[in-house]
Amino acid sequence: MNEERMSVIVQTIASILFPIILIFSFYIIMHGHLTPGGGFQGGAVGASAVALLIVAFGARYVENKMREENLSAFESVGGLVFVIVSILGIFVATTFLTNFLVGEPLFGIIPKWGVSPLNSGGVLPILNIAVGMKVIGGLASVVLMLAIASKEGEK
Repeated sequence: MNEERMSVIVQTIASILFPIILIFSFYIIMHGHLTPGGGFQGGAVGASAVALLIVAFGARYVENKMREENLSAFESVGGLVFVIVSILGIFVATTFLTNFLVGEPLFGIIPKWGVSPLNSGGVLPILNIAVGMKVIGGLASVVLMLAIASKEGEK
């Protein structure tokens, strides 16, 4: 049975918006320690980009392009990065989940009053990236599986 798809115009706009939404998602993730946002919020925005593709192209098309194993691996890497950075705090500063990069020249510049550079968060941006990876992988997998299950239920 052939799956219903949207028009060529909707598919074209979705193809154009997909990378823009992912870039915005990365922006929200990276600025989470400076502005409202962070790993979960940026990950939810990134997963909505996958939902946009499912609506425009259909669940089977997205499943063929974006395998469940790849989403699971992406999510697992995010979890692994979070755990490794958390445990590194024990070895570097003797406590779990310590912000051990504060004061370092690359990631932990202590800002002057009124100035907040992107590299002032220490391990927080790294943890935001890890959480964002987990949320994008998890939510995208859930949305994709629900879309596939709903199509199978219609048959």
